[in-house]
Amino acid sequence: MTMAEQPCYTLINFPTDSEPSNEMQLKLDLEYGDTKTKIEALKRTIHMIANGERLPNLLMIIIRFVLPLQDHTIKKLLLIFWEIVPKTSPDGKLLQEMILVCDAYRKDLQHPNEFLRGSTLRFLCKLKEPELLEPLMPAIRSCLEHRHSYVRRNAVLAIYTIYRNFEFLIPDAPELIANFLEGEQDMSCKRNAFLMLLHADQDRALNYLASCLDQVNSFGDILQLVIVELIYKVCHANPTERSRFIRCIYNLLNSTSAAVRYEAAGTLVTLSSAPTAIKAAASCYIDLIVKESDNNVKLIVLDRLIALKEHPAHERVLQDLVMDVLRVLASPDLEVRKKTLNLAMELVSSRNIEEMVLVLKKEVSKTHNVGEHEDTGKYRQLLVRTLHSCCIKFPDVAATVIPVLMEFLSDTNEMAASDVLVFVREAIQKFDPLRPQIIECLLESFATIKSVKVHRAALWILGEYTTSAEDIQAVMGQIRLALGEIPIVDDELRKASGEKGEEESGLSGGASTIAGPKLVTSDGTYASQSAFNTTLQSKKGEVGPPLRQYLMEGDFFIGAALGTTLAKLALRHRALVKQDAPSHNRFTAEAMLIIASILNLGKSGLPSKAITNDDQDRLLMCLRALSDDVPQVTQIFTTDCRQALSAMLAAKTEEDASTQKAKEKPGLRVQADDPISFLQLSAVRELGGGAENVFELSLSQAVIGGGGAGGAPGLGGAAPPHQLTKLNKVTQLTGFSDPVYSEAYVHVNQYDIVLDVLIVNQTGDTLQNCTLELATLGDLKLVEKPQPCVLAPHDFCNIKANVKVASTENGIIFGNIVYDVSGAASDRNVVVLNDIHIDIMDYIVPASCTDTEFRQMWAEFEWENKVSVNTKLTDLHEYLQHLLRSTNMKCLTPEKALSGQCGFMAANMYARSIFGEDALANLSIEKPFNKPDAPVTGHIRIRAKSQGMALSLGDKINITQNSLGEKQ
Repeated sequence: MTMAEQPCYTLINFPTDSEPSNEMQLKLDLEYGDTKTKIEALKRTIHMIANGERLPNLLMIIIRFVLPLQDHTIKKLLLIFWEIVPKTSPDGKLLQEMILVCDAYRKDLQHPNEFLRGSTLRFLCKLKEPELLEPLMPAIRSCLEHRHSYVRRNAVLAIYTIYRNFEFLIPDAPELIANFLEGEQDMSCKRNAFLMLLHADQDRALNYLASCLDQVNSFGDILQLVIVELIYKVCHANPTERSRFIRCIYNLLNSTSAAVRYEAAGTLVTLSSAPTAIKAAASCYIDLIVKESDNNVKLIVLDRLIALKEHPAHERVLQDLVMDVLRVLASPDLEVRKKTLNLAMELVSSRNIEEMVLVLKKEVSKTHNVGEHEDTGKYRQLLVRTLHSCCIKFPDVAATVIPVLMEFLSDTNEMAASDVLVFVREAIQKFDPLRPQIIECLLESFATIKSVKVHRAALWILGEYTTSAEDIQAVMGQIRLALGEIPIVDDELRKASGEKGEEESGLSGGASTIAGPKLVTSDGTYASQSAFNTTLQSKKGEVGPPLRQYLMEGDFFIGAALGTTLAKLALRHRALVKQDAPSHNRFTAEAMLIIASILNLGKSGLPSKAITNDDQDRLLMCLRALSDDVPQVTQIFTTDCRQALSAMLAAKTEEDASTQKAKEKPGLRVQADDPISFLQLSAVRELGGGAENVFELSLSQAVIGGGGAGGAPGLGGAAPPHQLTKLNKVTQLTGFSDPVYSEAYVHVNQYDIVLDVLIVNQTGDTLQNCTLELATLGDLKLVEKPQPCVLAPHDFCNIKANVKVASTENGIIFGNIVYDVSGAASDRNVVVLNDIHIDIMDYIVPASCTDTEFRQMWAEFEWENKVSVNTKLTDLHEYLQHLLRSTNMKCLTPEKALSGQCGFMAANMYARSIFGEDALANLSIEKPFNKPDAPVTGHIRIRAKSQGMALSLGDKINITQNSLGEKQ
């Protein structure tokens, strides 16, 4: 009776009202199904085994009924199945059935189809059982002579893997591959063969490279990359070989492959510090940035170029390449342009500053020709700031830059125009010879300014630095043009009534009415209107003078700034024309008329918003200063304001210098007569008057991550930073009494987390299929499932798992360890692991931004988290420092502004994550002034673009506050 004629006795064992189990159904499908059914059943089998199911009864069924099939899809699935299926018995010996599978491998290695041969060879790279591989070695060797390159290159990989794992199976592998490499023509095969020699026998690889050193440029890029790797390793291990291969690296800088050029440039920098080598590598990097279209590639190579500049000896070489670096500005990406401008500013010197300014001027003109786009405005702002930095760093170019920047005052992008005014304010304070030119340019551009903030800053500069009588009169003329006819209320009422020209209306700001257009009611009588109930509507498209327009829209803050400017001009004009009292009186009266007119307008009800009390008090103070002529008040207006600006600029310069100093790598200072301390050679060293055994000190450092004379962290002492070890980041996952003990070292990288998990078998049994199963909560993703392992009694192993991180927020990693006990028939054993909490602070670093940028981001970010202050700290400054330490944020508020004790404190803080996410915080705290022991109260407002960032940062603050309270 044949197999097909045998009755299916297994069906008789099932009652009629029951369904077969999953395993039995798979058995039936694999044994009696057609090809399509067997494919689906095999897929289900693979999924079940991958998820931890044990299906030992299916192994022989698959060998008998599925393995002989020649369908290519089944062949692919079988390779996956043989990879994951358990191949050993519970006692660790190879299953007898695998002999049949081994014979199937051998047949596939001799199959006429090149795909089956190649895929089988790739599968053999994953086998860890030498008993299966040993009978296949002749067939694997014969594949090196196959006609198709796909088979040959996979045969090389299979031989390399087998040689690395089980050298006794093919001890002559390096010689075999070296002979193969000599006669091979396919680049992919040569690459795999050369890669094997690189790791297995470097001498043979070097001999081959030396024999074809002049032909390297003609090789394919995949082989060239391996050659660069070999040269790097050899020259690092034996520096005397550099002269032999450095010419080859120089030639590879001209390769047609961008990847080869990138690796060759990096290798050249590490092998040689000669100026010609550094210049060649930097030029290669710049060329790659310019020619590559992928922005990620541009940013990566830019970072390499920036890292190259950090070396003091290389910076001088790179300074000559500033103009080449500026070629990168042709890229449309804003981040690339920003990094390029920052790099150029750090490299520019007095030799090439003028050329750089010319290039930046051309870039400025290009932004005017390009249509308005979001990035166009930001790029224009970057150019303004770069030109600003150029002028401050090299004052000689300021005279040529100022006229170019003044054109931005009329720009529609308010940020760029504001940056110009910031530059003008600093330049006019620092460069006395340029003040007349700056005042002249500012007066020419005053009428074209379109932003109220820019107008307000321009008025302050004109009022503060206009020092000649002619310039003061010119400023007054510009103000009159920008305000229109004075008094403002009379002029607006005449316009509302339709009258033209000046007419005496006798209005003095009271509740008077004027005859407007005559209106007829429904009963035929005439009706009149109050001027203050008339809606002032200008004709469509009609735009009034700019300052008048701001005031009519209710923005009286610029009115207060205008009053201050007029007071400064009048007081300074009085000192300049002491002999001409009528001229001074006319000027002062005109200034007072304008101020009074603004006050009258604010109270009249004509604007859309009434004047605020603060602006009204400021205008009244200016009127009183002009009328009383008190010397102390005059000094405040004419002298103290400029001194305050000078002090602010000095503080900003000091802060920038400290920030730059913090970025610099601290150098190791060693005096020539310092004694050399050989710690490891001394058994005992003196510490604070006593002696301590070095062995005991090292042991305590290894166990608790620090200590010594200073004490261990958490035991009443503070360990120096250099004594902290990786053991501080070890998380215990199971208990000491569990059958399997486990702990993990959590290593946080930029975009992923590496868990190095130690698993210890504390039992006397062999643990089969011991598997670490992990899951994540939050924006974390497990990259790959850890492979199972076999643990002998009291044995241990290390398993590494990678977790991908996508955003900045708190995350949790949890899971368990499952295993089978050798010889046991029960279900799998499970040990639940403790949770691993991923701290948001690992991804947040302090950052800096300007006040304008902070306010802009504060207005744009939509997620806010308000955290109440709950602490026992009684000092405002102490709480601020505690908050900065616990959140990794930087305080943007100047230290001088926070000095002193006044009972309350407000400070802005800023940080940025490694993913480019911004986090803003505003601290508002206070304490009763008459209660020195009262705790600090208040709140912290956190704003971020993402909800997770705001919530996680708030949770971190709450946790640190609670822990601080517990410690106290």
